[in-house]
Amino acid sequence: MESKGTRVKLIIATIKPFKLEEVREALTEISVRGMMVTEIKGFGSQSGHTEIYRGAEYAVNFVPKIKLEIVVEDTMADQVVETIVKTAQTGKIGDGKIFVLDVSQAIRVRTGETDADAL
Repeated sequence: MESKGTRVKLIIATIKPFKLEEVREALTEISVRGMMVTEIKGFGSQSGHTEIYRGAEYAVNFVPKIKLEIVVEDTMADQVVETIVKTAQTGKIGDGKIFVLDVSQAIRVRTGETDADAL
């Protein structure tokens, strides 16, 4: 079914937890009106590390991350991605990943508005 409204994109970003507030502020400055935030654990290239706790060494296979889910109009997607990269980047391993997906349909439950109007 072809959507009638303006196309929208879902941007999923994983970032380091201490970068959340800075990224949120930067996104607010470029008029992002909402996002979903989830505390997650995961691993990428670093595939965990070892730590010492009370004298015992143990493996930390998953590291804490923040997952952001942001739905924006297609025309804003590149700017949102650039803002996240610029703000979340530390230059160290584990800075995160960003995925951009097409959204086939978006609906605001309260009003029934669709696609970009639902944002």
